Amino acid sequence: MASWRAFHEVRPDLADPARELLYQFGVGLGFLGTVRPDGGPRVHPMCPIITADGLYALITPSPKGRDLLRDGRYALHSFPCPDNEDACYLTGGAIERTDPELRAAIEDQFVAERSQFPIPKEHLAGQLLVELDIETVMVTTSTGHGDPDPQHTIWHQPN
Repeated sequence: MASWRAFHEVRPDLADPARELLYQFGVGLGFLGTVRPDGGPRVHPMCPIITADGLYALITPSPKGRDLLRDGRYALHSFPCPDNEDACYLTGGAIERTDPELRAAIEDQFVAERSQFPIPKEHLAGQLLVELDIETVMVTTSTGHGDPDPQHTIWHQPN
């Protein structure tokens, strides 16, 4: 699997629009799919955090976080666009990150991206920090809602 940095280096033509779609509302927003203990899917909205180096998530204590620790497979999909059917979809594996300096940097970015909301950094204490490594990315572009021929560009991490 590839880090966000490695993916961006080989496919900036997909990484840039994927980031734009995940951040289309000014902050990272997406739907995170995880694997429940019984093998079924679990999907929840969440806030991805993209830095120059990685794709991260702060996950509140929840079944979703336990899913990622037990079976790191994930799928991440952008929120729907208001004017078209453009979208991005990523899959890969989540890795818990415990480095205090990395955590502080991710928390600082999370709070800064939401400066219009009074989110104290203390609110993030106890949340699971994971890096989402990337195996597959699909970016879909369309001419608007109801486009009969949306264009899908897909990248797979080479073996």
